[in-house]
Amino acid sequence: MKKIDKAMADAYSREKNKYIVIFLSIWLVVSFGVVLFAESLQFQVPVLGFPFHYFMGAQGSILTFIILLFINAKVSDRIDQKYGIDEEANEQLSYGKTADH
Repeated sequence: MKKIDKAMADAYSREKNKYIVIFLSIWLVVSFGVVLFAESLQFQVPVLGFPFHYFMGAQGSILTFIILLFINAKVSDRIDQKYGIDEEANEQLSYGKTADH
């Protein structure tokens, strides 16, 4: 496994955590903010025949979360490449050294 210095590891963790907080904040706003306040703001856009706030509570927030997971995976891969972390090389180095569950 490639060793990296502490400053670089801290920068890597800080950047990954920054994006996690951003994505979770977006999900929180979409899941609770839209559902709770869309009806009171008279935001009447039907989606698949349902009021917007009802659709977001039933399916929209879940779809948004799934999309955010894919975006987070892509962003994480880009950050790993930026800091020179290669997942396949790490798996090859640690093969057989960990307990199988």
